Amino acid sequence: TIKVSCSLLSGFSKPCGIIRGAESKGLGIEIIQNSKKVLASLQKGHPTFKPTLAIVQVSDEDLVQEVNQNFAKEIGLHVIHICLPQGSSEDEIVGEILRLNEDPTVHGVALHLSENAYSSKILNAVKPEKDVDGVSDVNLGRLVRGDTYNCSVSPTASAVMELLEKLDGKKVLLVETCGPLEASLQCLLQRKGAMTMSCQWKTQQLQSKLHQADVVVVGSTKPKEIPVSWIRPGTTIVNCYPDFLSGKISLKLVGCSLIAESVSQNMVKTSERWIQSQQYREWNLHCLKLQPLSPVPSDIEISRGQSPKAVDVLAKEIGLLADEIEIYGQTKAKVRLSLLERLKDQTDGKYVLVAGITPTPLGEGKSTVTIGLVQALTAHLNVNSFACLRQPSQGPTFGVKGGAAGGGYAQVIPMEEFNLHLTGDIHAITAANNLLAAAVDARILHESTQSDKALYNRLVPVVNGVREFSSIQLARLKRLGINKTDPGTLTADEINKFVRLDIDPSTITWQRVLDTNDRFLRKITIGQANTEKGFFRQAQFDIAVASEIMAILALTTSLADMKERLGKMVVANDKNGQPVTAEDLVFSSFLWLLYYLGCKFSFCIFQGTPVFVHAGPFANIAHGNSSVLADKIALKLVGEEGFVVTEAGFGADIGMEKFFNIKCRASGLVPSVVVLVATVRALKMHGGGPNVTAGAPLKKEYTEENLQLVADGCCNLQKQIQIAQLFGVPVVVALNVFKTDAHAEVDLVCEIAKQSGAFDAVPCNHWSAGGRGAVELAQAVRKAASQENHFKYLYNLELPIIEKIRIIAQKVYGAEDIELSPAAQSQISRYSKQGFGNLPICMAKTHLSLSHQPERKGVPTGFILPISDVRASIGAGFIYPLVGTMSTMPGLPTRPCFYDIDLDPDTEQVKGLF
Repeated sequence: TIKVSCSLLSGFSKPCGIIRGAESKGLGIEIIQNSKKVLASLQKGHPTFKPTLAIVQVSDEDLVQEVNQNFAKEIGLHVIHICLPQGSSEDEIVGEILRLNEDPTVHGVALHLSENAYSSKILNAVKPEKDVDGVSDVNLGRLVRGDTYNCSVSPTASAVMELLEKLDGKKVLLVETCGPLEASLQCLLQRKGAMTMSCQWKTQQLQSKLHQADVVVVGSTKPKEIPVSWIRPGTTIVNCYPDFLSGKISLKLVGCSLIAESVSQNMVKTSERWIQSQQYREWNLHCLKLQPLSPVPSDIEISRGQSPKAVDVLAKEIGLLADEIEIYGQTKAKVRLSLLERLKDQTDGKYVLVAGITPTPLGEGKSTVTIGLVQALTAHLNVNSFACLRQPSQGPTFGVKGGAAGGGYAQVIPMEEFNLHLTGDIHAITAANNLLAAAVDARILHESTQSDKALYNRLVPVVNGVREFSSIQLARLKRLGINKTDPGTLTADEINKFVRLDIDPSTITWQRVLDTNDRFLRKITIGQANTEKGFFRQAQFDIAVASEIMAILALTTSLADMKERLGKMVVANDKNGQPVTAEDLVFSSFLWLLYYLGCKFSFCIFQGTPVFVHAGPFANIAHGNSSVLADKIALKLVGEEGFVVTEAGFGADIGMEKFFNIKCRASGLVPSVVVLVATVRALKMHGGGPNVTAGAPLKKEYTEENLQLVADGCCNLQKQIQIAQLFGVPVVVALNVFKTDAHAEVDLVCEIAKQSGAFDAVPCNHWSAGGRGAVELAQAVRKAASQENHFKYLYNLELPIIEKIRIIAQKVYGAEDIELSPAAQSQISRYSKQGFGNLPICMAKTHLSLSHQPERKGVPTGFILPISDVRASIGAGFIYPLVGTMSTMPGLPTRPCFYDIDLDPDTEQVKGLF
């Protein structure tokens, strides 16, 4: 940066009206006091805010840096001083600047380079909002336009203006000023009413110009051949040239100080703008136009027929900052959790849950309703809204269920990316889960084949002549009550406690997982190789989305909470019956594999509205809801009048019950409305309609009017409404309409639903019409959300495990009672003794019936619910009983979906995907 010396211009005499150092020093006092006051006010309102200035230096001069740091310290700025080697290339300097641009803890960047190092590339590399030197083209353009609040003005130019008063009508000559400084001075001087001229020392008319000037601003040392007599007496002279070392030390310091004061002033403005940028931003969402076709094409044809909005554009429209997203291609991005901290004081929007009747092979369309509702709210009612969905598992995608992106003109796009492993979350969970499984078996093997001394030497090795515990090992010692930090001081008994977990292989509950439906992995034998020395055991694989790590990801509220939950995961019991956790295995290195999974994935819904896709636990095995973090961030982003619509898996008896009793307990969030999805066709099946065969034409019962069959099947809808009412939340029934549905059938369902206690019941056509087909639903949801809420949990956590299971079985499923197997009773007794009795319950039950028997449709009664086993996910924070023959690993059907999925080698597009 060019420095203001404010010293005597070499060779000019005192009568020329030169501004002295003492005068310029006094001018900065007011700047300092004002800067201190503003920063103190900012930090009072935002205690965690630490305004930080980064100074990039490639020169040998230390004077400016010292002065900058002194002034920064005085007004309350934190300064980072980055010294690059002399002779650093342009690209090296730019690289450092770009790094600082992306550092969210740095709020301003100043450059201190050698005079010949300033290039347009370097000056414009600094983000305009961090450019405290005011040298970027963007800041100069804003200055010229008069937008002084949103721009930083050159500190040198500001310092010059501080020294000059009463410029109206005066002639100011700029000699040898150039680039950003000259542009800034011209603009500022003319705005003060001065007439400006520019020239070089070698200009032929220099003498005439000097004699006409009232003020001369000099940007370089005066050549000796220019006589003093050319200066008219009374002319004010200000030096801006970089020759610091000419003149007196006191005068040099005064120039540096005034520049530093102006830099600090810019930093205060930058800090103010940064604070303002962190506040909640009103949405400026531009929805995409929709032109539905008839007949409705396939989902993938519709997806490819709509050009999705670029995710960075979408992010900006809904108020996300540039440093809060990590772009993944054109249509998806990770969102940083720092967003929650930034918007912590923002009032939440309304929280809507989409659930359904008991599923049938005919499908109900919960995901489609979720997306259609958001499209209707945002694109047609101009209400901020967000969809929060689970990530699809490749098990059902390649098996039989199909995708989870919605369908028709109410779907997440591009749907092939959505359905085909997204950005790899589930694979990362699989890797972390299986690494822990490998650690359990390896630990058993090593403890069985080594002495305490050998184990200790391997667990705490000598590295470079030094032997020390890792921080994780020190934590384990503390849990054991061993308050020592020197590995050489442990007694033999303490070493034994430290190295031996004494895992009982028969109690291992941590299973390996795979995101593939593979029935032959439901029961396996591991350890058959000779290298395992006969330590084989029976084990199994679960589907990856049933992993406790997936449940933790979905229920965690922060990265710190995630780390704590992962450490608490119980993998087995020791031979004394005490739980062995991941923390006991000193197994936390894998935690950071999940660091990036603490973020959401943003997709663009068909009409250009936003959706968060994060976590994917099954509802029949796990708790069946997307992540708490996604919901929390979305609720902040939509604002107080906005809506967040999330979906619970399968029927209300499973996904919704777990949403309320497990997810809402973890998040502390209170739901506003339940949207209960049904179809006439599915209700007919619950009313006794014939079975449906995949691929075969529907029987006439499902394509022709049959009011009696509909009325009989509405018993399931009525039961699900009653289940929602147990929690005190208003219910709106969304009836997905098909072209084969008769008007009388649709009217009958809506009438019965309202008679059964639903706040409203409306037919929906969003599958064929997009958001426009769900406007009536959106209006009903808005009205229901304005009702008084009486939300409550179904049971108290302090009740015994058996009693909580019984409450769910009787009040939700309609069972007469429960029946526990000896294994289940034993596990419940063990978990209660271990202190895990106060956890909520996550029932693993078939989704195809309110009972444990999939073939029983409608509302079964008079049955006893069999509990075959009970397991615990301590890190996730729930006990999960297995009902009947429920399996945690699905199997492939005779004709899986992958029969139809292919890749076109010419277009590189996926074919046959729904």
